[in-house]
Amino acid sequence: MGRVNPRVWVRDLALGARFAATGGRSGMLRTLFTAAGVGFGVALLLLASSLPNMLFQREVRESARAPDASHKLIEEPGPGTFLHYTQHSSYRGDGLSGLLLKPEGPEAAVPPGTDGVPAEGEMLVSPALGRLLGSPEGALLKERLPYGIAGTIGEAGLIGPNELRYVAHVPFLTTDNYDGRGLRYGWSVPEEPMNAFLLLLVVIAYVVLLLPVLVFIATAARFGGEQRDRRLAALRLVGADNATTRRVAAGESLAGALLGLVVGAGLFLIARQFAGAVEIWDVNAFPSDVVPHTPLALLVLAVVPVASVVVTLLALRGVAIEPLGVVRTSTPRRRRLWWRLLILAAGAALLVPTVGGIQAEDTGIDTVTIGAGTVLVLIGLTGLLPWLVEAAVKRLRGGPVSWQLAVRRLQLSSGTAARAVSGIVVAAAGAIALQMLFQAMERDFTSATGADTTRAQLMTSLDARDGDEARRTIDRLTAVDGVTGAIGTIDAHVYRPGPLEPGEEFAPITPLAVGDCSSLREYAVLPSCADGDVFLVMPPKGATDAPAPEWIRKTARPDAQVSLRDPGEHRGTPPLWRVPAGARTVTARPDPAGMHRFGLFATPKAIDAARLLDPRAQVMVRLDPDRPDAPELVRNAALEIDPTATVQGLSDTEQSSRFLSVRTGILVGSTLTMLLVAASLLVATLEQLRDRKRLLSSLVAFGTRRTTLVCSVLWQTAVPIALGLVLAVAGGLGLGSVLLAMTGQPARDWWVFLPVAGVGAALIAAVTLLSLPLLWRLMRADGLRTE
Repeated sequence: MGRVNPRVWVRDLALGARFAATGGRSGMLRTLFTAAGVGFGVALLLLASSLPNMLFQREVRESARAPDASHKLIEEPGPGTFLHYTQHSSYRGDGLSGLLLKPEGPEAAVPPGTDGVPAEGEMLVSPALGRLLGSPEGALLKERLPYGIAGTIGEAGLIGPNELRYVAHVPFLTTDNYDGRGLRYGWSVPEEPMNAFLLLLVVIAYVVLLLPVLVFIATAARFGGEQRDRRLAALRLVGADNATTRRVAAGESLAGALLGLVVGAGLFLIARQFAGAVEIWDVNAFPSDVVPHTPLALLVLAVVPVASVVVTLLALRGVAIEPLGVVRTSTPRRRRLWWRLLILAAGAALLVPTVGGIQAEDTGIDTVTIGAGTVLVLIGLTGLLPWLVEAAVKRLRGGPVSWQLAVRRLQLSSGTAARAVSGIVVAAAGAIALQMLFQAMERDFTSATGADTTRAQLMTSLDARDGDEARRTIDRLTAVDGVTGAIGTIDAHVYRPGPLEPGEEFAPITPLAVGDCSSLREYAVLPSCADGDVFLVMPPKGATDAPAPEWIRKTARPDAQVSLRDPGEHRGTPPLWRVPAGARTVTARPDPAGMHRFGLFATPKAIDAARLLDPRAQVMVRLDPDRPDAPELVRNAALEIDPTATVQGLSDTEQSSRFLSVRTGILVGSTLTMLLVAASLLVATLEQLRDRKRLLSSLVAFGTRRTTLVCSVLWQTAVPIALGLVLAVAGGLGLGSVLLAMTGQPARDWWVFLPVAGVGAALIAAVTLLSLPLLWRLMRADGLRTE
């Protein structure tokens, strides 16, 4: 084909767009299907490009509302200072945060998102917390927050619209129980460079999550191909040449793509308004935060229309459109394998040289090479699917009527069915590779805490004025409904009496814990124990969380006299206590939190706890698993005793916050991608059914049972998906192995593809069920009507 005047291109593309808009019901439906498919993809691309800004704005608000700690310590109160204390808790699995304030002057800074500091004894709450406190589900939480509600926290003071947060003005904050004294809000910490393993995970995640969207957009541009070909044959009949008909066809696709951009922008704007109402994997955002990344948004606006034209021209390159029909109505030319394998080989050529080249301590990777290699591998797998479907169905024979109808349809036109499930192949292969990488890296970013959650599930430490008050605190928490057992000790310190020795800056000190035998056994290996016993607990060999045994023996040794007050701070003669001569030396054992305790352990009869000044009540509790609200009752009781108390849940493992952030982003993106894949398969199936309206009506008119046709549609969906999943499993495992080899990580689980296969089976069932109403309507006799 020679060079064509641009004006001719414009004329033919415009003619195609006119056909798309005025080509009757059939043309309009095809345009709407294309616009719907492209619109879904564009909306998801815009949402995906908004995710970094959403997460960034959450971090911005988190830092902007935090009391400024970047300047030097403020020691004296002033007209603009305030005491602050941050509380982190949870309520029935949802995070709960609070900021307790005590202004020290009339010019104290106002917390972000508020009009002023509430009056003493009152609090400002987030909208979500206000709704919860006003509902029956928030009755227990209302007991925990004994402040009057004076107003609502605005957007600037929240990281998300569903956050549970409060800001309270309290009278009990002092320099003994505060976090600090502030002058203003807002501070930031220099961000650490991301670990190379996490960078690899992010790059692969973006490729895996966004490539199915692009594949679907390309597929949507080819919707209604069979009816379009018949219209193009009519154009040839009135004198148009092949080049003109192809440009007209491209104009039809271009119209659908441009309308799809409008639909996608509209869907994005609608979804943006519901950002606060939808929560995916504990993440939601304000609509104002859902802003696409500008370069990517402009790229989408430019690439989608161009891609629709290119895809249509490529699809028609091997099709001869004649005045009396198109070649596609006969057996298509056999698909070639070599160029499909060439794409896979090119992807492998980019990825293989990076094997073993990524170390955890690195802060950068070859993003372009790895990303391009992964894209080529996934595109190569997609290109293999039409060849695989054609090769497989060509050999199928016999079976029930529904099976024969489905197989014959696939033998005549397998390309349409293969394109419909190409997004599943990309998504499934990428998901398998990503999951292999994710499982291998999870261990690198997960560490054991040493905690034993079978011995206790919650722990707290509360201040007390004396030992008797600490004992009452322990008894009160033990009596909470849902607590089946408690490990409670009264914690203080003993000091070596007398003046400091040469070279000492302070008096030697040793921890003292007073508790019953059952509690002390949780902290040390006791050969026997009776009330009145005292033990000198030494750290085990190799313990890194305890001082050297010699330091402990300077104060705590049998028959030694110790001071119950710090000699350097106590005026006069401090109260003394003599360690019993029969005190036995024992070895510490890890407590339920995985830590070692050491020093002097005494039972209640061995020492009068009332003599201890400002001890702490250390309590670990076991909960009744049949009482789901038991943790909330314990938190309520602890905060009633001490409003600044923190009740900490024990966990066997802990994970890096950056890893959790990346995982959250992947889970959110995966959920959206799978929704798109399901929608794309449904739209493609409905479009294929509409193209075969006359054929379905004819078969019913000749006596074919409708259930047979329904089963035929099921087989036509199931066979390509089954072959696609086989290809995806093989390709995903291979790609995952290469990615793991880059990091030197072994594969943790070769069965990660099973959930993906389950999703594929669910998609077959869902698409079949959702397409039944249209299928039933298309099988009516009026489908034989023609013009």
